Amino acid sequence: MTKNDTPKTSSNQMWGGRFAAGPDAIMEAINASISFDKRMAAQDIEGSRAHAAMLASAGIITDTDAVAIREGLLTVLSEIDNGEFQYSAALEDIHMNVESRLKDLIGEPAGRLHTGRSRNDQVATDFRLWVRDQTDAVIVGLEALIRALLAQAEAGADWVMPGFTHLQVAQPVTWGHHMMAYVEMFGRDMSRFRDARVRMNESPLGAAALAGTSFPIDRHMTAEALGFDRPAANSLDAVADRDFALEFLAASTITAMHLSRFAEELVIWSSAQFRFVALSDRFSTGSSIMPQKKNPDAAELIRAKIGRIMGAMVGLFTVMKGLPLTYSKDMQEDKEQVFDAADNLMLALAAMTGMVADMTANTKNLEIAAASGFSTATDLADWLVRALNMPFRDAHHVTGTLVALAESKECDLPDLTLADMQSVHEHITQDVFDVLGVHNSVASRVSYGGTAPSQVRSQIARWTKNLNKDT
Repeated sequence: MTKNDTPKTSSNQMWGGRFAAGPDAIMEAINASISFDKRMAAQDIEGSRAHAAMLASAGIITDTDAVAIREGLLTVLSEIDNGEFQYSAALEDIHMNVESRLKDLIGEPAGRLHTGRSRNDQVATDFRLWVRDQTDAVIVGLEALIRALLAQAEAGADWVMPGFTHLQVAQPVTWGHHMMAYVEMFGRDMSRFRDARVRMNESPLGAAALAGTSFPIDRHMTAEALGFDRPAANSLDAVADRDFALEFLAASTITAMHLSRFAEELVIWSSAQFRFVALSDRFSTGSSIMPQKKNPDAAELIRAKIGRIMGAMVGLFTVMKGLPLTYSKDMQEDKEQVFDAADNLMLALAAMTGMVADMTANTKNLEIAAASGFSTATDLADWLVRALNMPFRDAHHVTGTLVALAESKECDLPDLTLADMQSVHEHITQDVFDVLGVHNSVASRVSYGGTAPSQVRSQIARWTKNLNKDT
C-alpha cells in the first residue's frame, strides 16, 4: 500500500448516522473507487467551485462561506497537483476525499458545499467533464496525424505504387492517393468525436440524487460556468445517462480500427518481401538473437490496441444494458474502462503520427510493384472502349485473353509486341502502348476523388484549408 492509499479512518463518516459500524475489509475494497476515480480530481474541484459560486449567488450559502470553499478547494487542488494529497480508500471516492480534506482546511463551511446536490449528479458531472476534456485531446491528436499524412501525400503525389484488392495488385495508384485515403478515414473519426462532444455538452449538476432539489439553485449558471451548452433537461436521465462515455468508446473503437488497418499495412510494407517503406529507428526494435532484424513493433502494438479499446466499449455496454433508472452502483464500473481506452488511443495516435512523419517511401520498389501483376489491364480495356468503340464486356474479354497471352510468355502487358496484340484483335494500334505505362495510368484517373496527381493535390489543398479554418 502506497502513502497515498493509506486510510485515514476505518469507516466513512460521510454516511452520517445511518450505519453503526464501518464496512469490513472486503466491502471496503469492492466499494472504493478512489484508486481510479482520483483521475477526475481536477474536474471534481472545478464542478464544486462552480456549485459553491452558484449557491452563494442564489443566497443559499453566504459569500463568506463561498470564499472559504473556493480558497480551500484551490488548496486541495494544489496539494493534488504537487503529489502531497493523502488519499483514503475508506472515504471511497474522489468526491469524499476532496470534501474531507476541505473540512480539515476550512471547517464548518465545507459541510455546506454539498447543499442541493448528490454524489449521483456530482459524479455524472465530473465524468462528463473528463470525457469532454479527453474528446478535445483526441481531436487534437487526430489533427496532428492528419497533418502528418498530408505531408506524406504532398511529397508523394506523383509517386506510383500498386493499389490492391484481395492483397493482390489491382491498379496503379499514387502514394499521395493512398495517404489521402487515411486522411478521409481519420477525418471521419474527428467528425464523430466532434459530434459526440455536442451531444455530451449538457450539465447534470443540480439533478441531485435523481429528482432535482427543493433549493432555489440556478442550473443554468453552473452549466455556463463549466462550459456546458445547457443543463440536462431531465433529472432522472441526467444521473443515469452514460451515453457520452459509450459514444466516446464507440468513436474510439472505430478510430482504433482505422489505426489497426494502417498499422497492418506498415507491417507488410516494411517487410523484406515488400520493402515499400523504411520505418525510423525511433519506432522499431531489434531482436535479442537475430542481429539483422528491424521489427515494426510500434505498428504491431498499435494494431493490437483495437482489442482493449473495443473490449472497453463492449464492457460498458454490458454494464449499462440492464440498468433500470436511475443510479445503480454498477455504474461505478464505467470509468476504468474509459480511462484505459482513452490512454491507449492517445498513445496509439501519438505513435502512428510519429511513424508517419518519420517513414521513408522506397519509390523504386513502389514503382516496380505498381507495374507488376498486369496492373494496367483495366487501362487496356478502357482504351479498347474509347479507341475501337468496343462494348466494355467485349473489351474485358479481349484484355483477359491478352493477359493470358502475356502470362504464357512470362512477361507483362507492356512487354507484348504489337503483333502479339493484333493476334488477339487485329484493330489494336501502336497507340495502345501509351496507356500501359503506370505513370500514364495514374495520370488518366482524373475523375473526382481519383488517383491522378492533380486530383490528389486538389484534395490536399481542400483538407489543408479546412484544417486551418477549424484551427
